[in-house]
Amino acid sequence: MADILVDSNVILDVVTEDREWFEWSAAQIERLAEDHMLVINPIIYAEVSIGFDRIEDLDAALPVEFFRREHLPWEAGFLAGKGFVKYRRLGGERRSPLPDFYIGAHAAVRGIPLLTRDAGRYKTYFPRLSLIAP
Repeated sequence: MADILVDSNVILDVVTEDREWFEWSAAQIERLAEDHMLVINPIIYAEVSIGFDRIEDLDAALPVEFFRREHLPWEAGFLAGKGFVKYRRLGGERRSPLPDFYIGAHAAVRGIPLLTRDAGRYKTYFPRLSLIAP
């Protein structure tokens, strides 16, 4: 069973029943879960947590039987830093690495696809990353 990293925006679309993206995101998760292991990391977990008041509710929305939780590989931290340097050189103004750099680097280091609806940044900074996106 192949792994797929699921970006927080896709999960948030489903748990918040986003009017624009719910159907696409829910359909992708359902389809991919049939023959893939869905994976999240601590950054995705943190981003999704903003929609919940209690950790128990968050854990119920992200059951470990459905979303395998992985630590970020050290190599992903290095690659995220390199992506961030490129971002700054291209005129990006933020002063600290954005979560998307860590998420993209995690998928890139593991060599697994990323399910996201925010393909632009990932394509720019991780051009060899396999994306599942609208």
